[in-house]
Amino acid sequence: MFEYFATNYTWNLAIMAACNGGGIISEIDDACRPLIDAARRNDAAAQESWMQSWMKVAERVEEMAAAEERRDWRRSAGRKYWRASVYAFVAERLMAPHDPRRDRVYGKALDCFKKAVTCQNHPVEFVEVPYKDTSLPALFVKAEGDGRRPTMVHFDGLDLLKELLYLRGSAEELRLRGISVLIVDHPGVGEALRRRGLKSFPETEVPAAASVDYLEKRADVDPDRIGIVANSLGGYYAARAAAFEKRFKCCVLWGALYDFGARLANRTELSVSHFDYHLNWVFGGKDKAETFEICKRFTLQGVTEKITCPLLVIHGENDRQVPVADAERTYREAVNSPRRELKIFTLAEGGAEHCQIDNLANYQDVMANWTAEVLGATRL
Repeated sequence: MFEYFATNYTWNLAIMAACNGGGIISEIDDACRPLIDAARRNDAAAQESWMQSWMKVAERVEEMAAAEERRDWRRSAGRKYWRASVYAFVAERLMAPHDPRRDRVYGKALDCFKKAVTCQNHPVEFVEVPYKDTSLPALFVKAEGDGRRPTMVHFDGLDLLKELLYLRGSAEELRLRGISVLIVDHPGVGEALRRRGLKSFPETEVPAAASVDYLEKRADVDPDRIGIVANSLGGYYAARAAAFEKRFKCCVLWGALYDFGARLANRTELSVSHFDYHLNWVFGGKDKAETFEICKRFTLQGVTEKITCPLLVIHGENDRQVPVADAERTYREAVNSPRRELKIFTLAEGGAEHCQIDNLANYQDVMANWTAEVLGATRL
């Protein structure tokens, strides 16, 4: 993995997220070069410097985009809004949950993202998935082709966002194969958490079922060809959803996670700032102890064998957050899946880090090809 900072794993992951989202290396360098000393400290002042430096670049690129939009140079304006949104999302994700400025930064990222997809005419619909007495914000990415298309529900991980998932390009690979994608900010992530206060809970089949209910009402979705994919903590989310929501016809785990409580109890320190506060925010615990009790319920023990649809487990050999053993155990216990496959990316291949952050293209190819084959879509 490209590691700009020698001692700060979390910041390096964020840089890779910016690269994978379409950031330009010189602009990323502009944001990171003033942060070299701060990266070693990784204290509150360092986190402030991170936000300020990335937002400085985001706002500069946004100003360039706005100038081009005023001249009706929409495509080039959209390209710059795209990058501005990436940089603002990267700034926001490492802010403390209680920082009063966080919503403003998040709003800036959302605004730039919407302008980017609008200016460039991306095939994205901003939709609401009915859920209990509210709704879940989502992006519907419409596949190429006419008629009812197979569709993947895409859930997030612990701290990702529907917009960043779209910016990373996996939905585009599915779309080009004739598979639509519904990217959902479910409880505990993105807009559902930030602006609607919806907390994560173990029974992810509940928001997953709401997503399928929504898709079944669309005239452009084949209700008999709906699957689910999710990354990182989504290795639990998607597996649990597929085990109990039998309308899913396939499941892709983009990074396995068998037992979240065990991972938290045994985690090594990887320079994760505000981590305990973030967990409290996501899961609704009043303190670290209460949150940990909630997280212990996020386990696939007794769940994996209930998966009865085709299952693809993808993991990295050098994943520093979740060991390969989680992927192997998930695969091994999914005995009732009629077609289960395990892909471990090696250091030699690339894609060996957490959720293939070091080589996203390798993940996209395997995931999209397998999904197209299972759901009967176009093979490219």
